[in-house]
Amino acid sequence: MDFRRRLKGPPILADGAMGTELYARGVYVNRCFDELNLSRMDLVSRIHSDYLRAGSELIETNTFGANRYKLAPHGFGDRVERINELGAKIARRAVEKCAVNAYVAGSVGPLGKRLAPLGKIQVSDARGAFVEQARGLVGGGVDLIMIETMVDPVELRIAVEAVREVSDIPIVAQFTLKDWNETVYGATLEKITADIEALDVDVIGINCSIGPSKLLEAAKRLMELTDKPVAVQPNAGELEWVENRVICRTTPEYFAEYARRMALSGISIIGGCCGTTPGHIKAIDAALRSVSPKSSKETVTVRAERTEPETEAKEPPPYRQLSKMAAALDDGRFVISVEINPPRSPAVRRIIDKSVELKESGVDLVNVPDGPRASARLSAMVLAHEIHGRAGIETILHYTCRDRNILGMQSDLLGAESLGIDNILCVTGDPPKLGDYPMATAVFDVDSIGLLRIADNLNHSLDLAGNPIPHGTAFNLGCGVNPGALDPELEIDRLHRKIENGARFVMTQPVFDEELFFNFMERVNLRKV
Repeated sequence: MDFRRRLKGPPILADGAMGTELYARGVYVNRCFDELNLSRMDLVSRIHSDYLRAGSELIETNTFGANRYKLAPHGFGDRVERINELGAKIARRAVEKCAVNAYVAGSVGPLGKRLAPLGKIQVSDARGAFVEQARGLVGGGVDLIMIETMVDPVELRIAVEAVREVSDIPIVAQFTLKDWNETVYGATLEKITADIEALDVDVIGINCSIGPSKLLEAAKRLMELTDKPVAVQPNAGELEWVENRVICRTTPEYFAEYARRMALSGISIIGGCCGTTPGHIKAIDAALRSVSPKSSKETVTVRAERTEPETEAKEPPPYRQLSKMAAALDDGRFVISVEINPPRSPAVRRIIDKSVELKESGVDLVNVPDGPRASARLSAMVLAHEIHGRAGIETILHYTCRDRNILGMQSDLLGAESLGIDNILCVTGDPPKLGDYPMATAVFDVDSIGLLRIADNLNHSLDLAGNPIPHGTAFNLGCGVNPGALDPELEIDRLHRKIENGARFVMTQPVFDEELFFNFMERVNLRKV
């Protein structure tokens, strides 16, 4: 039966986790699971067959990470289409071998790299990666594409558009939540549902991250927000650390009971994600048999009146009102700033005294580096606050991407606003290998361009995910540039992107080559800064 027609009938039972089964059968986590479509077809096929015999009516291909960005580190970046095509054919042959009526869904997961400006992957490159994967899956004969485990609504949209470039095949679009009502990027269930509603997809779903009880509540809310069929694929349960092992205390029977409730709620596709096995699917199959088509049809879903989520950005104050430095620059005044490194101890009295001397000497600002040369020092934010409050001179806080993830960055920036820090220089930061602790872990969720986007969003009363916040920040944002860069074209391109993402002033390291500096200045467009 045509998949779109089948969606109008009783719930479709999908399969469970592929990765969990591969690991359980001896494939260690440092292997490229998708490459097994080339080297271990028999193993992948057996897992598909086990799910089909357990009762699955829909199985997903072993291609969740089969995109160029995830395959390249394993040496398979040039075999994207082949790996996806084989993934589809292996699943199709398993269906034929088991002699059952089942759908083959082409699994498409996130690229594993952040999109610009938060990351380095341009939209055109991301679309190309998804097109490659979709072309291989469609060529291999899948019945539908299942885009899953997405956290970024923009990446999900690009994936859908890429599939549509290749085929009009049915699409199930699934995102993942960190709790029952919010993605890891902070996008609410209401907002991401509204975003997906605008796309050409057949089913909207939620998968991974949380267990069946929380996902059932999220799915009920999702059904109030959309008229499209809904898919749900929870993890086996809440994962816990016990004696250095990740375990899930729930049983297939527990999972199956929630699957039964999902069916009674009117959910169209029910399956499993991380931690689920053919045993879970067999238990779900038995539970769903107790839910007759008639009883599932008698369920009435009351749909809430839908309101469009508020996403309109608010303009920050005029530039000259952001800080004394901004006002001076807006007036065309020459501004003098002196850099003071944070100390390697909590003692700041001497630095405060020096800052007072600088102010009395006519210096306008003190700029405070954030762990210069990857060294462990007093918090730059604390020192900037102390200098401003106790010496009475305005500061420029250097803020780096090295030590914080994107959630920590957003929290810090809100804290800086609360402390009255007005000027922030957004820089990528020195890697730990340059400092005293080369073994330290570098985060670098984003670079300086992505950091500027986060800070500029906050200036417009929006969080990272584009959700409105009650009170925005009012930062005078700056960036760095190197006029002596080895690749000046790249440096100029990055500078223009920094300006596009909110930079209003630019700082360089000391430049001693006058000709080099003025040649560089002639090639850049600094009208906005």
